Amino acid sequence: MSLRYQPGPEVSILANRFDFSPVLSHISAHMKSMTGYGWGECSRNGFKVTVELSSVNRKQSEVSMNLARELEVLEAQIRDEINQRVARGRVTARVSLHAIEGKEAARAHINRALAKAYARELERLAKELKLSGTVSLDLIMRAPGVLQSNEEMADAEHFWPGIEKALRQALVMLVGVRQREGAELRKDLCKRIAIMRQAVGRIQKQAPEVQKRYRDQLVERIKSAGLKDLAVEEDRLLKEVVYFADRSDITEELTRLASHFQQFDDCLKKGEPVGRMLDFLAQEMNREINTIGSKANDSAISREVVVLKAELEKFREQAQNVE
Repeated sequence: MSLRYQPGPEVSILANRFDFSPVLSHISAHMKSMTGYGWGECSRNGFKVTVELSSVNRKQSEVSMNLARELEVLEAQIRDEINQRVARGRVTARVSLHAIEGKEAARAHINRALAKAYARELERLAKELKLSGTVSLDLIMRAPGVLQSNEEMADAEHFWPGIEKALRQALVMLVGVRQREGAELRKDLCKRIAIMRQAVGRIQKQAPEVQKRYRDQLVERIKSAGLKDLAVEEDRLLKEVVYFADRSDITEELTRLASHFQQFDDCLKKGEPVGRMLDFLAQEMNREINTIGSKANDSAISREVVVLKAELEKFREQAQNVE
């Protein structure tokens, strides 16, 4: 007779000690990291379910399952629960099922029909191979499926209510850890953007001086060459300055950088995961900063470009940890 798992009141659930439900209802509105750990446990009708979750960085979403053999049919349901709460990163889920000591459920069962079938087939094989001796009870009992525990005999679907409670408890803990780490990531990312904004502000102030300085340098070179009549060279001088101004103009790049900074601010207000968006912004900011560095013919601007690149690299590293 197989055991049927009937839903009943929990004997012990960790969430009784820690109520995370208010956190869970608002948690999606916060930046989260991709690393975290969660654990849950639920005991019902002589069985204890333990769920352990751990997550690490990964560009895409991936769930790795480690289930007790008798629970493998529930893999899709468990995976769906995890994917509803985790949008990015590699999550490893370990689900174990144990009979509680001293309970009736801990008894072992012998599948007599299967044991008899093994015995008949082994005796028939012995005759065909013309082997002497009888089939031992020890050999039959070691055959797969003959000796069964109640966990193996029960329908896996009847374990789902307990697994679901333990899993959701583990997910609340996992998401809570990811949110706390995400708050620290948010602070650091905001700091990097603030430093880059300051550097861009200094570049914007310096940029108009570059053209004036270039013209003054040209005038000095003309004088050094012994050309007294600057009026004759004024036309060529003007053309050279205009050409230089066009070649070294970084207005468009500075405007796009300011736009990327604003997009970052917008990301902070979103309720959905923003990790991929931050990766994209880092790539775009890198393109603009490199262009400014190649165009800017000025040592002061070049120094600010070094600051921008250093801060952007830190930004990029942290963004790779965001869900």
